[in-house]
Amino acid sequence: MPMEPRGPHSIRAWHSEERAQLVLDSIREYAIFMLDPSGRVESWNTGAARILGYDSDEVLGKHFARFYRREESAQGDPDRDLQVARELGRFEHDGWRVRKGGSRFWASVLVTAMLDPGGQVEGFAVVVRDLTERRMIEEALRQSEEGLRLLVHQVKEYAIFRLDAAGHVASWNAGAERLKGYAAEEIIGQHFSRFYTEEDLRAGKPQRELEAATREGQCEDEGWRVRKDGSRFWANVLITALRSPTGELRGFGKVTRDLTASRSAEQERVRLARAEESVRLRDEFLSIASHELKTPITALRMQLQFLRRRLSTMDAEISTKFNRLTRSAERLGVLVDQLLDASRLATDRFALERRPLRLDEAVRDVVEQLRDAAEHSGCTITFTAAGEVIGSWDRARVQQVVANLLSNAMKFAAAAPVEVGLSMDRGEAVLVVADHGPGIAPDALRHLFGRFQRSGPVHNYGGMGLGLYVAREIVHAHGGSISAENGPQGGARITVRLPTDS
Repeated sequence: MPMEPRGPHSIRAWHSEERAQLVLDSIREYAIFMLDPSGRVESWNTGAARILGYDSDEVLGKHFARFYRREESAQGDPDRDLQVARELGRFEHDGWRVRKGGSRFWASVLVTAMLDPGGQVEGFAVVVRDLTERRMIEEALRQSEEGLRLLVHQVKEYAIFRLDAAGHVASWNAGAERLKGYAAEEIIGQHFSRFYTEEDLRAGKPQRELEAATREGQCEDEGWRVRKDGSRFWANVLITALRSPTGELRGFGKVTRDLTASRSAEQERVRLARAEESVRLRDEFLSIASHELKTPITALRMQLQFLRRRLSTMDAEISTKFNRLTRSAERLGVLVDQLLDASRLATDRFALERRPLRLDEAVRDVVEQLRDAAEHSGCTITFTAAGEVIGSWDRARVQQVVANLLSNAMKFAAAAPVEVGLSMDRGEAVLVVADHGPGIAPDALRHLFGRFQRSGPVHNYGGMGLGLYVAREIVHAHGGSISAENGPQGGARITVRLPTDS
């Protein structure tokens, strides 16, 4: 049957339709298809086949409801969408759509009503774009932003908040509320300068810091900040300029950390370091001073001994004064020796010379040497030893311990008996010096053996508080122990334990 010849207008229309279809088929990023008034597919482009998975022969003449999820189709969503397009001329929606195999994708859908010259709907043009990847990125970004928001909000160790470009508070986290004392509704919209001290406000510090952050990108500072109740805290502050992708200043991020405790700890460390340095300098001074004093005092004692030998006779008044002078020189010599020992201990120049020793004989020698001084104080000294006590000790240092303990007892228990006992107990020599004086005050027992510590008022008993300290250090150097207590019948009791094999 011969084809009817086409007129010029029909030929041009045919070519236009053909070109339009070619254009539609060349578009692969969008599914573009036509629906009849009832919603059945009339045309199908290459992009529709790629996105929705159907070839044209599978979908032409089928209702477009198959592109919806089953529950949406059951609710009548496809027909409702077409009705909106009829009434409004178009329907736009972002939501889930279904491919041929049942997989879902996130789609941007535009349905446009096609009208004939009389204004009646003769069909619909549908454009579908697959936004699944973009939605995944947006969802990941949303979750990231939400996670960051939750993290920032819940952090309590740092005040983290945002300022607008003028410096007004725009956000507020839990850490900011805890640290600065303001609830969010109290502070949002307020200028951040209220966190600064009066001195900083007068100096214009808040504005300077915003200007520095704007210019440099960020500004860091440490200094005093003020809480809601007016109390101050030492803060580390970081202000960061927040800019849009085009570089426009949008505001500032501000992180504040309370360093009050660490600053106090650092100040305490510096104070202790300075105190230790002061102690070191004092010890060096004591070492130098005691060495310098020892020489003239030794010479003075020798001169007094020489004069006593040369003056065979002297009247009672001169003899009394001479004896007082001799005792003063001896006392001064003891004080200088204690200073010298204390400085040696403090500067680690204290050494022992251990040799085999009968401790009972060494203690008895000290007791005998101090009897005259004891009688002058009105004291009587008794010494008992449970047989021979033999070990390896520094004789001079151990005798120094005994002399210091006896001198202390005679000073604080004047006109009272002093008892010295020596025995063995489980491989240790046990030396006990007990007096019948007023005893030791309970608060003095804790620091009795400390350096420059006294168990009584200095104006009553004198001394530098070094005798028991030196005794303790000598005992510890021998590997022993020393302790003090008040006796059940009154008076003080000091016990020294020395291992015999030290």
